Amino acid sequence: MKFSSLGLNDKLLEGLDSMGFEKATPIQEDAIPIILKKKDLIACAQTGTGKTAAFLLPIIHELMENPTFK
Repeated sequence: MKFSSLGLNDKLLEGLDSMGFEKATPIQEDAIPIILKKKDLIACAQTGTGKTAAFLLPIIHELMENPTFK
């Protein structure tokens, strides 16, 4: 699945694209929509599968969309 189909901020998508990231990994595909809905999540995946990005991309998205987000 492409990052562009996950509903992330356009500027965030531009940044991902400029770094060569086009497709989300399975953990990112599963986790990002849940985190964007502000739901709790416990996830487990092997090292190197993109767990950190799966956690941070929705947070960065929220900060970009709502600068007063707390």
